[in-house]
Amino acid sequence: MKQPVHPKAKNRVKQLKRTALLSLALCVFFSATMAVTAHAADFTINVGNGGEAGGLGALEVIFIFAFLALLPSVFLMMTSFTRIIIVLSFTRNAIGTGQSPPNMVLIGLSIFLSLFIMMPVIQEMNTTAFIPFQEEEITAQEALTAATVPVKKFMIQNVEPDSLRLFLGIADMEVPLVADAQDPVELYDLPLTVITPAFITSEISRAFMMGFLVFLPFLIIDMVVSSILMSMGMVMLPPAMISLPFKILLFVMVDGWNLLMGTLVRSFTMYQA
Repeated sequence: MKQPVHPKAKNRVKQLKRTALLSLALCVFFSATMAVTAHAADFTINVGNGGEAGGLGALEVIFIFAFLALLPSVFLMMTSFTRIIIVLSFTRNAIGTGQSPPNMVLIGLSIFLSLFIMMPVIQEMNTTAFIPFQEEEITAQEALTAATVPVKKFMIQNVEPDSLRLFLGIADMEVPLVADAQDPVELYDLPLTVITPAFITSEISRAFMMGFLVFLPFLIIDMVVSSILMSMGMVMLPPAMISLPFKILLFVMVDGWNLLMGTLVRSFTMYQA
């Protein structure tokens, strides 16, 4: 006998099919866009063995597309975006408003706050890497190396010494370097493979601590409302339904959004060249 298919399995299969079709459509779209652009600019890419001049091997093309697909995530992990989006998510959950503000609003707000915080880093990258490369004063490899220096400085200035010490120990590097974290000139020579995970770990740790502090006043309101409802014998009335307007009122009265934005921006050590 044919076993019946669970409805959740059917929905999962449909979702996978839609995802596959969407990915295929995006690949076709970007391929057509690149073909039209290359034709308009009279630019060709020869996909061969990669040995001839101006040619790229098939594996090199695959690696380039994989790198471009991962590039946004990599850059978001190396900026202030991680801490901001986590704290904003904690704030929304603490208030209990469900999907308000929606995810798109939180992500957009996090991106623009990250741009505001990272603007000195972007300006130095433009001055030391992009402009000299555009004027053909340095090579592409030298420009890439120069562009990573401001990012390393920002991450080291905001990383926790314990997190950096952890990954230095895992990588079997010199752990005593972290003792000079107040003046981390020698740390700028560390590779991004060590600095980036240490920075992400410290960012998540700080974001969770800030989320805990955000939760406390709203938790007190929930406890007070629950105690009042219990003393009045209204055990069937959900406390969250009653406490939600009071939490929103408290957040508005203390000018919560401005207070939260200011705290988030000031929680970062502003970049110093």
